[in-house]
Parts: sequence; structure tokens; C-alpha cells
Amino acid sequence: MITAFLSESRCGRAVRSLRALFAALVASATFAGCASVEPQAYSAEKPVLDLQTYFNGTLVGHGMFQSRSGKVERRFVVTIDARWEGNVGTLDERFEWSDGEKQRRVWTITRTGAGTYTGTADDVVGTAEGRAAGNALYWAYTLALPVSGRTWHVRFDDWMYLIDDKVMLNTAVMSKWGIRLGQVTLSFSRK
Repeated sequence: MITAFLSESRCGRAVRSLRALFAALVASATFAGCASVEPQAYSAEKPVLDLQTYFNGTLVGHGMFQSRSGKVERRFVVTIDARWEGNVGTLDERFEWSDGEKQRRVWTITRTGAGTYTGTADDVVGTAEGRAAGNALYWAYTLALPVSGRTWHVRFDDWMYLIDDKVMLNTAVMSKWGIRLGQVTLSFSRK
């Protein structure tokens, strides 16, 4: 009888601990979402980023992918041939990875309003959404990423910051089910 009571008591404490942990995780996810930066926070920053001006012509990017532990897993060079016709731009990206793999992604970007953009590409699930203000662009999308013979839908949250008329820095956090998988960091320069 006493053993049964102790077991139930321990079980009750374990359930309460799990409930408290779950509540803390939900609260932390909720508050983390509230604390994120909006593009408008950069509205006074110069130089002002105009996608149609910056992504026009040939650009070269040098970057790396880091796992969530921070280890650099892969490095790459990307060459982008970009052009615009009115409010629609085409960014033809050609990647060369440090392990010899080559990839190509062709974005179609549409300016939908003042500082707002949408984008599509063959390996993007649905439509990418972008908002620009000042020198910054927030770009969010889901990528169909091949991993070990399977395709994962991975969310990318990109921030691009124009440093001057030639250089832009980009950080992109990759996540799945809200869990951070890693980060891509790259620097673009216009030729």
C-alpha cells in the first residue's frame, strides 16, 4: 500500500513536471515569436536596399552552411545572373559546393508593392514572401531539400543587409517543425 502510494506520488510529480516543461516550452515559443525583429526596425538605415537595382547584372556570393552545433559542414560559391523587366526579376543562381556538387536555382521575383515581394523557384514549396525597409530585406520560404534519398520541406528565414552599393550580407536560419537545423551565412558582391 505504501509502495503504491509512493509510486503514484512520483508519477504525479513526473506528470506535473512534464506539464510544467510543456507550458514553459509553449510560453518560450510564444514569446520568441513576439520578440522577433520586423524589417521596419531598419527603415532609417542607409544605403536603402532596392532589389531591382542591387540584384541586376552579375553577382558573386561566398558562403557556408553551419549545423546547429556551429560546425561548418559545407562551403560554396554562387554566381547570380539577375535581370528585371518591370516589376518582375529573374535571379539565375549557380552554386558550386566545396564537395564538388553543383546546383542551379532560378528565382522569379515579383515586386508586389512598396517594399514587398514574392518569389518562386522549382524547389521552393509555395511562394516566398519578402519585406524590405531601409537597408534590410526579410525573405521567408520553404525549400524542398533532398536529404539522404528523401525530400524534406525546410523553412528558411533569410535576412539580407546592404552594406554599400556593392556588398550585401545574408544570414538564413534553417528549421523544421520549429527546430533550428542550421544556418547559412554568405556575402554577395556585385561585379
